[in-house]
Amino acid sequence: MITVRAPATSANLGSGFDVFGVALDRPADFVRVSRAEETTIEVTGAGAQYIPEDPKKNTVGAVAEALDAPAHIEIDKGVRPASGLGSSAASAAGAALALNELYDRGLSRSALVPIAGEGEAVVSGEAHVDNVAPALLGGFTVAVEGDVHAVDASVPLVACLPEIAVSTRDARRVVPETAAMDDVVHTVGRAATLTMGMCRDDPDLVGEGMHDTVVTPARADLITGYDGVREAALDAGATGVTVSGAGPSVLAACHPGDRRRIGATMLEAFAEEGVTGRVYQTEIGRGAEVVARE
Repeated sequence: MITVRAPATSANLGSGFDVFGVALDRPADFVRVSRAEETTIEVTGAGAQYIPEDPKKNTVGAVAEALDAPAHIEIDKGVRPASGLGSSAASAAGAALALNELYDRGLSRSALVPIAGEGEAVVSGEAHVDNVAPALLGGFTVAVEGDVHAVDASVPLVACLPEIAVSTRDARRVVPETAAMDDVVHTVGRAATLTMGMCRDDPDLVGEGMHDTVVTPARADLITGYDGVREAALDAGATGVTVSGAGPSVLAACHPGDRRRIGATMLEAFAEEGVTGRVYQTEIGRGAEVVARE
C-alpha cells in the first residue's frame, strides 16, 4: 500500500494560459493505493459528494488504466473540486505517482505527466497538463506542445477560495477565440516578465507578469466580486492578482510579510458582495511525494 501527498496547483497565472503552472505548498490531496483485481475508488474529504467513484468517470480511473495498474484507490480530498486549484490534477498526479511505485513501473515523473494528463481529460474533455505538471514536478512549470520545463521557485502567494463553483468546461467556453495584436504583444511581454520573476524569486516581477488582457477578463466575469477583491488585494500590498486556473479562486503574489493582511482583505472584499470563502497563505512548493509505504 502506497500513500502519496499531492499538492494543489495554480495554472495560467494570468499571462500563461494553458502553459504556466505552479505547485502550492497547501492545500493537498492524499491518495492511497493497494493492488486489486480491478480498479475501485473511494472518495472522502472536501466536495467528495460531487466526485464520481466510477473509474470511467474519475481522473484516477483513467490513470490506472493507462498504467495497466488496477487498484483500490482511496482519495482524501483536501483540494475542493471546481476551485481553480487543480483538484482533479492533484488526484491524477497522486494516483500516477502512487501506482508507478506500487507496480514498480519505473517511469520518471516527467513520463508520468502525460499519463496524469489523460486523467484530466475525463474532467475537462482535453488532456491539459498545466496543472498535473507542477503537481508532479513541483515549482514553476512551463508546458508547451508536449514539452514540460520546471524550475524551483520561492514566491509567497495567497489563494482566496470563495464559496462559488466555476466548472473548467464553463470557464473554457468563455475564452476568446481571437485576440488583437496589441493584446498578444502585451501578453507575451507579461509572460516573459513572470518567467524572469520566477527564475529570480522576485515577487514584484511575478506580480507584474500576471497581468493579462485576453483570458482573465472573460473568466473574471464568472466570479462574483472579482474586481473588488483584486483592487483590495493590490491596495493591501499584493504585487499582482489574477484568476487561479479556471477560477473561482483568486491568486495574489506578494512579499512574505504581507500574506496575512492580503488574505484578510480579500475575504472582506468578497464578504461585501455576500460571498464567503477561505484563504490559503501559501507559497510555491514541491510536487507529489510518497508519505507512507505499508
